[in-house]
Amino acid sequence: MGVLIEGAWRDEELPQETSSGGEFKRVASAFRDRITADGSSGFKAEAGRYHVYAAWNCPWAHRVLIFLVLKKLQSAISVAYADPALREQGWTFHEDPANGFRYLYQAYQAADPRYTGKVTVPTLWDKKTRRIVNNESSEIIRMLNSEFRGIAGDDTDYYPEALRAEVDRVNELVYAKINNGVYRCGFAKTQEAYEAAYDSLFEALDQLEARLAQQRFLVGDRTTEADWRLFPTLVRFDPAYFSVFRCNKKRIADYPNLSRYLRELYRVPGVAATVKPRTYVIGYWSIKKVNPSGIIPKGTYAPYTEEEGK
Repeated sequence: MGVLIEGAWRDEELPQETSSGGEFKRVASAFRDRITADGSSGFKAEAGRYHVYAAWNCPWAHRVLIFLVLKKLQSAISVAYADPALREQGWTFHEDPANGFRYLYQAYQAADPRYTGKVTVPTLWDKKTRRIVNNESSEIIRMLNSEFRGIAGDDTDYYPEALRAEVDRVNELVYAKINNGVYRCGFAKTQEAYEAAYDSLFEALDQLEARLAQQRFLVGDRTTEADWRLFPTLVRFDPAYFSVFRCNKKRIADYPNLSRYLRELYRVPGVAATVKPRTYVIGYWSIKKVNPSGIIPKGTYAPYTEEEGK
């Protein structure tokens, strides 16, 4: 995917992303400022001020796109979408209404001319100060959830105080073993590292399958942030991760409770429009380190998009 080193683009990987045992180690996000309702952070929640760099194929960006829909913030925050197949210089945009950038790394250079690190979506940009606010998806969705009251068209709280401890506990499991677990399978550089990640991934999916046999959603009978952090991984699993990341013990379609749950989330108003299965096939099979030939599979397997029984 490439990185910036002292502000210069290089088609390389950060060495700290791979352990001595061949395990994929995700590097922490670099920009961690926060938008607040009162502006005490230096970034005040305002309609029209912020811009998101996203990609339909990226699960981390998908979280943010879902929260824009759930909170009805589409008219308040603009979005630029990267081309899923163009990767020679990282995330590439045909159209960027905020800055006219062609490549996402240009936003990082503008924010910090000497930046060293990964260039990732989602990236939350402040048009007023011409700075990156944040590029950590879990923090961006919290801001969208809580800081835009009066601007958001829907004030539903997906991280309610009474459920936070359980949401956090589920998030920890889901992130470590599933959200990041599929990447630990796909980007492993030794057989041992791959098999450890694989076993951990399917152990966690089995655990959630059993959990969903007892309740409708991950934390009871209503959707929370935990569900919307899991959902982007689930919708990509059968079309992409099963094959290209070698996560091939089972498809999500083989889990009755996870399949029911996935379909129910997919049917939440507005969510289906954020789901692009063919883009997942194109995007993941365009990653050179897992598919050097660049040949894109012709089929797209996404049974959750079909009505039950068809």
